[in-house]
Amino acid sequence: MIAFAHVSVRYRGGRMRALDDVTIAAPAGALTAVVGPNGSGKSTLVRALVGQVSLEQGTITVDEQPVRDDVRGALARRVAVVTQREEPAFPLGVRDYVALGRYPHLGLWRAPTTVDADAIAAAVARTEIEPYLDRTITELSGGEWQRVRLARALAQGGRSIVLDEPTTFLDVGHEMAVFELLSRLAADGMAVLLVSHQLNLVARFADHMVLLHRGRVAGEGAPTDVMQARLLESLYDWPLVVAHDPAVGAPALVPLRSRPRP
Repeated sequence: MIAFAHVSVRYRGGRMRALDDVTIAAPAGALTAVVGPNGSGKSTLVRALVGQVSLEQGTITVDEQPVRDDVRGALARRVAVVTQREEPAFPLGVRDYVALGRYPHLGLWRAPTTVDADAIAAAVARTEIEPYLDRTITELSGGEWQRVRLARALAQGGRSIVLDEPTTFLDVGHEMAVFELLSRLAADGMAVLLVSHQLNLVARFADHMVLLHRGRVAGEGAPTDVMQARLLESLYDWPLVVAHDPAVGAPALVPLRSRPRP
């Protein structure tokens, strides 16, 4: 379980809070998705979890243990985070990159054991990246790179994973593959917390949606509860309708052409 309780964050010099009294729970065995317009505070949630920004108030817990600076090492053994941006600086081998996921368990001096090797092998198999293992990370396409990043996160071996826009710049096939994988991880008992702009994919796969707007929770619940045309139209400031996906029956957002100007 990943839980944010009455969390507020204010960036230096900011007049308004980036997060304002936000309470969100991402339980084990479920895919919880945080959505909302640009600047609504979605990525700030992830930054607060990993300690990149300080809390003005509130608490963050993982498995009921408070997240503090003095327990970051232990946190990394329980929850993996896939951030929105990560540009490879060196042509590190894919095998070596995935193995970095075991660093929270190894530290600087302990040699890898069969436990570490098994965790890496399981992550490679789960993300289906075997064909890439002999490449360097600079030789990967965008979709391949995202799967390798997921493999490194899974190699950490925790029971929770947090992802910030993991399908950015991916084509439809790679987007679906990532969401299918996250859905399977949740079904296997992991707590999956996803930040995404892809409302239609989220509506297909998420068990619970949280809609942020200007740092506050504007709606939450099952996808059918959150994907309401009047609510989304007011928050995104654009005309739209919400239909139903003919394949699975999930709500589907359809943006309309802009209204003619008088």
